[in-house]
Amino acid sequence: MKAARSAPGRVRALDYVAAVTVKAGGRALPLGGVALPNRRLVLRRLRRQALRLADGHGRDLVRAAPWLGVRDVRPVTFHGSEAPEALRAWAGDHGSQEHAMSALTSGLPALLTVVDPFVVLRVTLGAWPVDLCGWVAAASADHPYPPRTEAEGA
Repeated sequence: MKAARSAPGRVRALDYVAAVTVKAGGRALPLGGVALPNRRLVLRRLRRQALRLADGHGRDLVRAAPWLGVRDVRPVTFHGSEAPEALRAWAGDHGSQEHAMSALTSGLPALLTVVDPFVVLRVTLGAWPVDLCGWVAAASADHPYPPRTEAEGA
């Protein structure tokens, strides 16, 4: 398990990962991610990124910084409005957030995949316990994130 400094002399555990990937043309590319100490922060991070990606639809994209650290994920150009609307809907739906929280509490990943059908672009927002990362690496060395456990777009 990784740890981060929260204050001089203090170390806190980073128990969850939040990450965003895009898949296009059979290639999965990470857009950004971060390890955080609890489920609520992870879901808050994913909601923020979902809204940021959705709000970028139809606007000129800002060039991504070469090193993003824990800042926002790289932007995506959507060609239709379905994916941005699905991201907004998920971010604002209390039931979806509770479902994601329940999955994380149970030690399972919480995943959302939205599809831009015009260019077959898939954006996945995911959160999972750090302990799950070792299992995933052993199960699938070429896939950067855990396998899906929910229906796409759910």
